[in-house]
Amino acid sequence: MDNKQAALELGTKPVGGLLFEYALPAIVAMTASSLYNIIDRAMIGQMVGAEAIAGLGITFPFMNLSGAFGAAVGVGASTCISVKLGRKDYATANHLLGNTVTLNLIIGFLFMVVCLIFLNPILRFFGASDVTLPYAREFMIVILLGNMITHMYFGMNAVLRAAGKPRHAMYATLFTVGCNIVLVVVFVWWLRWGIRGAALATVTSQTLALCWQMRLFANPKELLHLRCGIYRLKPLLVRNILAIGISPFLMNATACVVVIFMNNQFVRYGGDMAVGAYSIANSVVMVLFMFVMGMNQGMQPIVGYNYGAQRYDRMFRCLWLTIGWATAILLAGWTVSMLFPYQIARVFTTDDTLLEMSARGIQLNMVVFFVVGAQAVTTNFFQCIGKVKVSIFLSLSRQLFLLIPMAYLFPLWWGLDGVWYSMAASDFGSFAMTMPLLWAFVHRLKTSPHYATL
Repeated sequence: MDNKQAALELGTKPVGGLLFEYALPAIVAMTASSLYNIIDRAMIGQMVGAEAIAGLGITFPFMNLSGAFGAAVGVGASTCISVKLGRKDYATANHLLGNTVTLNLIIGFLFMVVCLIFLNPILRFFGASDVTLPYAREFMIVILLGNMITHMYFGMNAVLRAAGKPRHAMYATLFTVGCNIVLVVVFVWWLRWGIRGAALATVTSQTLALCWQMRLFANPKELLHLRCGIYRLKPLLVRNILAIGISPFLMNATACVVVIFMNNQFVRYGGDMAVGAYSIANSVVMVLFMFVMGMNQGMQPIVGYNYGAQRYDRMFRCLWLTIGWATAILLAGWTVSMLFPYQIARVFTTDDTLLEMSARGIQLNMVVFFVVGAQAVTTNFFQCIGKVKVSIFLSLSRQLFLLIPMAYLFPLWWGLDGVWYSMAASDFGSFAMTMPLLWAFVHRLKTSPHYATL
């Protein structure tokens, strides 16, 4: 199936089947991606030690910040491409593809250079101690050297989904995951390269996947393909990409700020082992949240296309299905995590202190986690239709407006447990803020004269 036919199906096929078709590959890909991160951490925890797990936790803000710049381009470009395909503006869609490549190269290079120059001070600011700094530094040097590859890899996967090729995006991710797992075993377990080996495995696997992606986009028979004349940055296209991409950028950048603050709070109230426990609990949360991210990625081209084509009934049908599926998935994950926290934590460590702190952290962190799905899907929905201000507000509400003040105040009364309580409280608070905004938008659009039904 070529790009044009796949794009047209976004406006004609039944929404439920279409969402399943697009979301399943994204869910498989995102879940597999989070699983190989867990394998990395489990291998590091079991082979290198509890201090290495804590050091890896210090790198989370770096990963979030790098992801923020990548999302600003990848998500912004893929959303713009979906809307242009919905409007059958194929020439602009191709120029968006070329500008995506150029922006990823520029931003990825600048991020790498700046962070390598100031690596030690940044890691100290992120909460690294004398014990954890060597592990975090060793890991991040390799990751930063491959930063341009990482940006391009994720950006091209986003464009593949927007172009009506969700299975190809899934194949790229599954290849990356499989390759990474094999290389982690070789580098960390066999060659004993430690935390540096885990980073090298990640960069190498993404490099190989990117080569395959670029080969796909080099095919001149495809509607969207790499060709001369599309790489020069066009101010209007760049503005459109970044205007939509600012929401996921702020979401990831805010996550960076939050993790820095949380790392420092955990060090203050529980020491380096508390940071390790946060790393483990965060890994569990991310596995579950990857299902929601996969749903969002599957939803994005459907919502973007039908919004561009003014097929609002199909757009809303996709939204409600995504919210329902995301909530059901998180509810199942919540049940397992609340019943078996020790068994989950034992995957990462055999250290008794870290095990005890991690199990309690998993339970406290996930008290109301099942409501996060609706909030995340709604935020993504506003982003998909270009409602940037609303999306930014919702992106910031959970982490910046609620979590940081709560994480500062709650420990004053409850100590280390208060840091964990703040995460659950912010989850519920952001959910309570999001749903009224969604209902108000739905009512306003459905009562407008432009609302179209089949």
